[in-house]
Amino acid sequence: MTTALINFILLMMPGDGAEGGSSTSFFIMMLLMIVVFYFFMIRPQMRKSKEQKKFRESLTKGAKIITIGGIHGKILEVRDTTLIIETEGQGRLKIEKSAAAADNTSMMPEQQQK
Repeated sequence: MTTALINFILLMMPGDGAEGGSSTSFFIMMLLMIVVFYFFMIRPQMRKSKEQKKFRESLTKGAKIITIGGIHGKILEVRDTTLIIETEGQGRLKIEKSAAAADNTSMMPEQQQK
């Protein structure tokens, strides 16, 4: 999609290839490329990061989570920067809050039994 947009802009620019183009059209094209890069790459990443931070701040005792390493567990205790989770077989793990990746509480019961 962005390639088509850039090709369209290049076709709309004044002058032919032999002249080399003017410096103003070059700067306009560069500015447009930066704007496209911002809206397609940087902004979505910032939004995702903000959602992850909000999720980690809202973790509470009893919530079922999945860590970034793929460990499923239930939160037993929430501390400032760490969580204590209980895994299958009543094993307990102390993990960093930043390792919590997803909420497993809302999964359907048949998916949790597998």
